[in-house]
Amino acid sequence: MKALVLAGGTGSRLRPFTHTGAKQLLPIANRPVLFHALDSLAAAGIREVGVVVGAHGREIRELTGDGTEFGLRITYLQQSRPLGLAHAVRIARDFLGDDDFLLYLGDNYLPQGVADFVRLAAADAAAARLLLTPVADPSAFGVAEVDTEGNVLRLEEKPDTPRSALALIGVYAFSPAVHEAVRAIAPSARGELEITHAVQWMVDQGLRVRAETTTRPWRDTGSAEDMLEVNRHVLDGIEGSVEGKVDAHSTLIGRVRVAEGAVVRGSRVVGPVVIGAGAVVSNSSVGPYTSIGEDCRVEDSAVEYSVLLRGAQVEGASRIEASLIGRGAVVGPAPRLPRAHRLVIGDHSKVYLTP
Repeated sequence: MKALVLAGGTGSRLRPFTHTGAKQLLPIANRPVLFHALDSLAAAGIREVGVVVGAHGREIRELTGDGTEFGLRITYLQQSRPLGLAHAVRIARDFLGDDDFLLYLGDNYLPQGVADFVRLAAADAAAARLLLTPVADPSAFGVAEVDTEGNVLRLEEKPDTPRSALALIGVYAFSPAVHEAVRAIAPSARGELEITHAVQWMVDQGLRVRAETTTRPWRDTGSAEDMLEVNRHVLDGIEGSVEGKVDAHSTLIGRVRVAEGAVVRGSRVVGPVVIGAGAVVSNSSVGPYTSIGEDCRVEDSAVEYSVLLRGAQVEGASRIEASLIGRGAVVGPAPRLPRAHRLVIGDHSKVYLTP
């Protein structure tokens, strides 16, 4: 089985970060989201991966390489514009050939991986297999209606009145039958070729479409809040290690990972925390669930439950929490301006000024 990973979306919910970089390269525990997806595919035994890229394709290629780091062979497929998941399958036709394949959204995070799903797809042939999970607000997702035996009856894309609470979470297994389906459908009202429409076409043609339901954690890292929550989840699984320099005036509590080349001095760090290579933490307090990227500086500040991207600087901040701070961004104290009062006071008034 091959895999097709989608990494060409615009990431509108993560602006302004995605104006200057791919959302799939935003870091989770100092490692790009896309890398976690590729690790998951390799662990499932997949070796041939096509990565669909868009405007930030060059950056993704440079950082991800040919796949050797992950035990994969990666082929990059350029998508001119993000015209839907089914469009991505169309442009990958030559790469996919007549092989079964896994379709995986590159900004999804599944801590349990996809190995079990891949095994089911290999053991029980179907034209398509969908991974679903119950959600509180299914109207925000593609939704599947499934019978008692796990057969998919109907799919809807972000319906106003959902027929079920089972949402598609961005992992699909397809047979070559999907290629006829994506050729048969027309663009939706939003101008995209929807994968839900392609799968519905398969259902309507009488092809076997199966559903697998999971209640394990899953996140679409499409917003700052989701990024912070996935970062928290990944940090919960790290082991502490100190390869950089920590002076005698600093205290590390719990699982703290200090990369080679990082410096911690005069600071208190409570894990789980990762501090990237070249970062400096000085006279500061760093609280749990914080990732400090490479070459960052944190001075005279308190930071907790936050992600600092490469080269970010935080200085003189009394408390920062639940924050996502971009590459090379600077957070510092505002200048203290002279304070004065300008008054126009009527007759017989009384004004009381605070010192």
